[in-house]
Amino acid sequence: MRIHRVVTTAVALALPLTIGVGVAASATAPSDSRPSAAHAAVRFELPEPTGRKPVGSTELHLVDHERPDPWADGRDRELMVSVWYPARSTRECPRQPYLQPGTARFVDESDPFRLARPGEVDWAAIRTDAAAMAPADHHSRRPVVLYSPGLQSFRALGTSTAVELASRGYVVVTIDHTYEVPAVEFPGGRVELQKPMSGVEGLKKAIDTRVRDTRFVLDQLEVLREGGNPDAEGRRLPNGLGRALDLDRIGMFGHSGGGATAAEAMRADRRIDAGINMDGTLQYSKTEFLPVAREGLNRPFMLMGKADQTHLNKPSWQSFWDRSTGWKRDLSLEQGSHFSYTDAQSFVPALDEYLDIPAQTREQYIGTVAPGRSTAAQRAYVTAFFDQHLLGRPRRLLDGPSPSHPEVRFVR
Repeated sequence: MRIHRVVTTAVALALPLTIGVGVAASATAPSDSRPSAAHAAVRFELPEPTGRKPVGSTELHLVDHERPDPWADGRDRELMVSVWYPARSTRECPRQPYLQPGTARFVDESDPFRLARPGEVDWAAIRTDAAAMAPADHHSRRPVVLYSPGLQSFRALGTSTAVELASRGYVVVTIDHTYEVPAVEFPGGRVELQKPMSGVEGLKKAIDTRVRDTRFVLDQLEVLREGGNPDAEGRRLPNGLGRALDLDRIGMFGHSGGGATAAEAMRADRRIDAGINMDGTLQYSKTEFLPVAREGLNRPFMLMGKADQTHLNKPSWQSFWDRSTGWKRDLSLEQGSHFSYTDAQSFVPALDEYLDIPAQTREQYIGTVAPGRSTAAQRAYVTAFFDQHLLGRPRRLLDGPSPSHPEVRFVR
């Protein structure tokens, strides 16, 4: 993990954030004893991708003119998505920002992660290992994989896995679910903030909206594949991107509420061939399960949880497992925590080196598993799953426990 320090300042706001389906980010606030002189800000870099292909990236502003926004009266539903893809060349292309400027400013000022004070992390300076607007490698069609983040969470938290998959030959589309996410930045610097959501009915509305968002994104990718420009602003797109899409091979993965979204979207839309749920419950309440948990799936699906979230100890996962007739696996990152399945696995330890994050906070985010080994294991199993079920390349890694990744338990 490469990490740097710069000097900056910021204005403080205090906006709490709850992330995940039924899981609160209850991490302890940073200690008041932390040195605050000069606000020495930290910049970090996520782990480099391990695939052979250079990665390009772009963003799309998508507007569904046929669907009123369920969270904002009088407005059409609009989304921001990022597209990560194998690039033909990255020469003279700048690196894609991790967060756009308005979102970075919101994260710095509001502290949604409960990790740092304003000015201590230079979120706006963080860059990904993808080249912005690089021409796409379209010599062969690439399977498409969608990513949905946790409830009330940013699409950026799936960046490391998205870039890894793109470096291995996939086109990955990460989705922000507007008005549920703390902040979404649109072209021109407009930032839309989170709307209130609470209770079982709010959760049902969120999942239903996410599934509709997912299906709309697939529709717009079809427009892109056919040579159209689905961006609402008509902005220039990377050369060859539409020709690189293989929409006959589609996968989806997500964290927490995004994992539930992946499962429910597969139930609702046959275009999605295979999916992964990363530590997301499949129930609205103690007594009411999502439809997919009551019905199961007949296509490949992988559950990725932790010691207290498997099909043997969570009723909604058990119901889904028992009713699913397709290929399935349940993998447990035994010493991980809920946010081990996000970029927090990488940036929390990096920030801890300089910001002295309380041990309890660190463990609540990423558990006690070694971050590097956790990242390597997740990349291996996620890639193997999509290789096997979208590319038709059997992977022995999925057959049983591996000495290369002892952190992962196969739950039988």
